[in-house]
Amino acid sequence: MGVEGTLDYISDLLSSMKKKKKKKQTQTVALKIRMDCEGCARKVKKVLSGVKGAKSVDVDLKQQKATVTGYVEPKKVLAAAQTTKKKVELWPYVPYTMVANPYVAQAYDKKAPPNHVRKVADPAKITETTMDDRYSNMFSDENPNACSVM
Repeated sequence: MGVEGTLDYISDLLSSMKKKKKKKQTQTVALKIRMDCEGCARKVKKVLSGVKGAKSVDVDLKQQKATVTGYVEPKKVLAAAQTTKKKVELWPYVPYTMVANPYVAQAYDKKAPPNHVRKVADPAKITETTMDDRYSNMFSDENPNACSVM
């Protein structure tokens, strides 16, 4: 255990000191940014292009949307976009097929792009009560003791 054990211990210690860098994955970060003109869009694109790791930046003036693709972190992209002094938030919209109840008051937004609604928690789970289940079972065809008036 003398010299060999010591050499093994030192080699293990040195190999553990060399930390392997984790490879960052390519991410796409979408932001909703209030832009009024082409000058605003150019300013936003210039700032977002300067983010470390950004490979491509797309700015859509009509949808008020900026998309950054590359080895970036959403918090850093959001912080960089906020330096433009514009109203900025992460893209709040999802396709309406991804939401259980797309026409609930919290999800429906007139300013949303076509076929998109706001991303919200499932409101049916939040507001559903046992009383609602009791009334719905009262008139169910599967319930043998259901109301036969219908």
